[in-house]
Amino acid sequence: MNGAPRWFTSSYSSEEGGQCVEVAACPTLVHVRDSKDPQGPTLAFTPTAWAAFTTFAADQQIILEA
Repeated sequence: MNGAPRWFTSSYSSEEGGQCVEVAACPTLVHVRDSKDPQGPTLAFTPTAWAAFTTFAADQQIILEA
């Protein structure tokens, strides 16, 4: 293994494009990037911060669907 992050496309992304992100989970950080610009900038979160963000985002989705 070469140590490069392994990127995964969001399960909420579609083939129609537009608003897609990719995530690479590493032991100490979770990296996020725009799938349309893989060589562009990335954001990095601690696993705790990423878990808090995804919980918040899921809660907001539930509110929007209600």
